[in-house]
Amino acid sequence: MFEGMHSHNIDPKGRLIVPVKFREKLGDEFFVTAGLDGCLIIYAQKEWKAFEEKLSALPAMTNPAARKLQRFFLANAARCECDKQGRIIVPQHLRELGGIENEVVFTGLGSRIELWSRSRWLEAGTYEDINQIASSMADLGISL
Repeated sequence: MFEGMHSHNIDPKGRLIVPVKFREKLGDEFFVTAGLDGCLIIYAQKEWKAFEEKLSALPAMTNPAARKLQRFFLANAARCECDKQGRIIVPQHLRELGGIENEVVFTGLGSRIELWSRSRWLEAGTYEDINQIASSMADLGISL
């Protein structure tokens, strides 16, 4: 569904242009939440609802890890709509979680989009040990 990488700048008010390629697939309303590895995650409404249902089904009353997962993803979630210029407002708390100040990188990852501060992306996106990546693929049952 989502693939590719795009860079954009976020303005001081937290407004960010969503790439047209992604905007068309996200629809009128979508969700942004905290992500793993220091990024934010953007879900189309259908994908968000499926993820939200999985989180809501966890035994949160009896399992501390389930409560923590729900808080991390659900409490940080924000509903977004693009304005006429294709911009969204990324809430301040999410900008802080993602370390987002100026330039951002959108990365399409199939059913979701990751939103990274450019500096964090450059740190996380290094692929110096291709042998480790190949080993991980094999461990996950992926072969070329």
